[in-house]
Amino acid sequence: MAGYATTKLSSRGQIVIPEEIREDLHLKEGDQFVVIGKGDTVILRSIAPPAMDEFEDILAEARQSAKKAGLKKSDVRAAIKKARRHR
Repeated sequence: MAGYATTKLSSRGQIVIPEEIREDLHLKEGDQFVVIGKGDTVILRSIAPPAMDEFEDILAEARQSAKKAGLKKSDVRAAIKKARRHR
């Protein structure tokens, strides 16, 4: 795997990730990234939704936390309704 390559910033602020890097990292069109900049360093970190088993674990943990906090489904529905009104 090639760990580095050079590229240029376009006039529209776009950067092309070289093909070899894209292939090595299995990147494809539409992938999303978090962009972190500090000093003269820019870091692109790919982000993806969790796999279904990870999502189920996250959901179970959220439900457990809500139960400990004493939240009811009606509380969640009310919070969602309130948030939608304030967009």
